[in-house]
This record gives sequence, structure tokens and C-alpha cells, in this order.
Amino acid sequence: MPSTDDRNVQSPAQPRPGDYAYDLNRALQAVVGLRAAVPGDAFTAEVLGTERAGHAVHIREGGLFLTIGYLISEADQIWLHPADRQPLAGTVIAIDQVTGLGLVQALGRVDLPVLPLGDSDAVSLGDKVVVAGSGGCKRSIVAQVVGKQEFAGYWEYVLDEAIFTAPAHPNWGGTALIGASGELLGIGSLQLEANEGRDINMMVPINLLKPIFDDMLVSGGRKGPARPWLGMYVADTDGKLVVMALANRGPAQRAKVESGDIVVAVNGVSVESLADLFRNIWATGNAGVDVTLTLARHRRTLDVTVTSADRNTFLKTPRMH
Repeated sequence: MPSTDDRNVQSPAQPRPGDYAYDLNRALQAVVGLRAAVPGDAFTAEVLGTERAGHAVHIREGGLFLTIGYLISEADQIWLHPADRQPLAGTVIAIDQVTGLGLVQALGRVDLPVLPLGDSDAVSLGDKVVVAGSGGCKRSIVAQVVGKQEFAGYWEYVLDEAIFTAPAHPNWGGTALIGASGELLGIGSLQLEANEGRDINMMVPINLLKPIFDDMLVSGGRKGPARPWLGMYVADTDGKLVVMALANRGPAQRAKVESGDIVVAVNGVSVESLADLFRNIWATGNAGVDVTLTLARHRRTLDVTVTSADRNTFLKTPRMH
């Protein structure tokens, strides 16, 4: 989980309004703090906790905010905290498991600027950006785009091309990636350690929101059947895909997959990376399809068939206020 530390970014790393062609102070007002409370019996509570904190970005008049979905997954209370203003209650509108993005609607009048959506495909290596948290310049950081490449997460998640920035924002979840023209280019998801030992942020590109935005508003998610989900947490360790843990009561656990198993193939097709593993699972069909995993366990190889599921069916439905 992201840090909930609300201390200021060190002064030399803070952006200065005079360095930008757009109104930086106004743009930063669109970023608010977000706090969420999740029931103790929620499916995600054990991994993500019951109290979560980060940021959200005002993207449409009327109080519609964009954030990273893990902050608000299964939340029954959400509070939005504009800088120097009274907090507002919010409610979850949608969470998209494919991109990891989430939408929150404020339940009250919102008098804040809107941060317009930019074009994340136009982002280039070396671009100077601002990674913005709630609280203006003192909670934001001047950064540079240091990577645009595939990202695979152990929770059955793949982005074809994520955006990576450095230095890392210390409280990254839901931060706004703001480009040179003052537009929103991405949403902060993770802090990672790069090969050279420095911390970087992984950003979900804003263009991933655009094709599904209307569906998220209208129906709470993207159209079409859900991907198959197995509930395995897998790490790429020395070139081996090792099952590190299993979601409690999830499909893989029910099928007797074990922690420590090494995944060798999916439906007879060898897999060599996390992205390979997950894409081969998703290619099998829709949620509910049987997926055969070839596993190495205690110096023997065995096939285990897992009946996949829709991840969303394990989650508590957002409570509408």
C-alpha cells in the first residue's frame, strides 16, 4: 500500500509556478486527498488493509474524481479532502480491474478546477512532468519520464505500456501525472526500485481510461465478459514463475495449487514471464473457463485444472449513499 505520510516533499524537489507555461497552482487544486474505510471482512482487507489513503483528481465538473482502484476497492466510506477546505463524502462509481483505475463521485458541491485529460501516447522519455499530490506545490514533485514499457504485477495484472517517472513521489497512490501543457497524463499506482537502485513511480496512462470512460459511468465497468481470474500471487524469481501466495477461497486455492509451486505452462503452452502467464490465462476464454496449469512441485511435474472466476464476484459491492 502507498504511504499515508502527509509530510511535505523536500523543497528542492517541489515545482515552482514560474517554471511552467500553465497555471500550476490552479492545476494542483484539482488534486485532493482521499481516505477510504473498508469493512474488516472485505476480500481485499487482508492484503490492502481497512484504512487506505492517497489522492484523487477532479476530471469532470460536478465532482467526478479519478483515482487508483485499490484505494477504493470494497470501501463503504470515502472522504475527499480538498486542500484548506472541508472534506466531502464520496461514493464509488466504478473500478476497472484491467487498468486498475477507479472513479469516485463527490456527494456535495465541488468548487474546484478540472484537470483536462491529455494524450499519454505523446509522452516521451526525458519529458519533464509534475507528479502531484493533494496540498499544492509542497506535496508535489518535479519528475522526469524515465520509462515507457510493459508492466506485469503479481496480482494478475498487465499494462502493455506503463509510464515510469523519477524521482519517486513518497505518497504515490492516486497522484496526478501532469504534463508540460497542464493536462493529466496518468494516475500514480506504485513505487518500484529500478535496476540502478533508485525509486521510481509506475503510472497508469490516461489514454487507457478513454475507451471505457462512458461504460464506467453508466454501468460501473467496461462492457463485455470478465477475464478469467485464478487468485494466484506469482513472482518472477530467477527466471522461475513461483506461486508466492494464494487468494483465500480463490479458484487456485480451491484447486489445490500450493505456495511454492512453479508454473511451467498454461494449457500446454510454456510461459516464461509474468506477462506470458497472465496473457495465456486470459486467452483461454472468459471468466469461468477451466485453465490447466503445469506445475513443478517437489521435483515432480503435475497438471492442475483451475476453474477460473470473475474477480469482482469476490468483492463487496460499493454502498451507494
